Amino acid sequence: MRVVRFHAPGDVRLEQAPEPVPGPGEVKLRVHNCSTCGTDVKIWRHGHHHIVPPRVMGHEIAGEVVESNDEGWVVGDRVQVIAAIPCGQCGECRRGLLTVCPNQESIGYHYEGGFAEYLVVPAKVLAVGGLNRIPDGVSYAEASLAEPLACVLNGQQLARVGEGDDVVVIGSGPIGCLHVRLARARGAARVVLVDLNADRLRRAADLVAPDATIVAGEVDVVDAVLKLTDGRGADVVITAAASGAAQEQALRMVAPQGRISLFGGLPRDNPVISVDANLVHYRELTLVGASGSSPAHNAEALRLIATGAVPVADLITHRLPLERALEAFDMVARGDAIKVTIEP
Repeated sequence: MRVVRFHAPGDVRLEQAPEPVPGPGEVKLRVHNCSTCGTDVKIWRHGHHHIVPPRVMGHEIAGEVVESNDEGWVVGDRVQVIAAIPCGQCGECRRGLLTVCPNQESIGYHYEGGFAEYLVVPAKVLAVGGLNRIPDGVSYAEASLAEPLACVLNGQQLARVGEGDDVVVIGSGPIGCLHVRLARARGAARVVLVDLNADRLRRAADLVAPDATIVAGEVDVVDAVLKLTDGRGADVVITAAASGAAQEQALRMVAPQGRISLFGGLPRDNPVISVDANLVHYRELTLVGASGSSPAHNAEALRLIATGAVPVADLITHRLPLERALEAFDMVARGDAIKVTIEP
């Protein structure tokens, strides 16, 4: 079979590999869709400390069961696979805090990923309920977006996005688009989308129709948000971009008792921002992180897609075969697409 395999930073190859054989408690899938994300670009360019090469990449996966060594799954089942695998046994997992499991492993990092014609789902995934049936009416391509939507869901639950909120989303990539749509589904009154890249912002706005857009390079973002909210600020600011400057701006555009979601992680060599602690103290602000998703978040994301509460099909702007994976990464890096899905 064909796979897209990481060997070293800047060295990702389309190769031939033997079809995997499922072991006890494992399930083998024919991969129908594995969608790309910014993390794939980072791995391609810089590698990742959890990846020991060579490794098949890809973690936003939907496929069809073709062989099963688990009685809960049969040939022909349509399924979506979690990316982050909690151990299910540690103290954090027993407390229900699966997203911060210290023993967490990941598909495409510790285990072979979905940029391949076939994939074996590890028994660990099945043990924590990480294989989900795709609801009727949901395509494989749509189901592959359940994983990023699950991460967005985790972030908005932690930031308590809810009825009547004014929400600012900084970053208009696929994650930002999902944040806009989920905020609406959770009852937000207004959603504002911000980006430095005017073309990408315009393309995203045409799809998700936020209540307002702000091009960060053309105006002062903080002033623009304060004007839109009559000087009060936003109830929630979500930084869906790897930008320390955006995180610092968020502190100055949030309302009293507002919540700031530091959703986008910063580069490992530059992770420190400046925080006015008195601003946090006197305005009673909440800063919250968000890292990945749990199996339950993935199941709920599929439900949101299936019911139409969070449409995702139109966010897939490009569909490419496996041999064009590097082209897909390049498109994502340049911001030329919203979501690119690979169809082996």
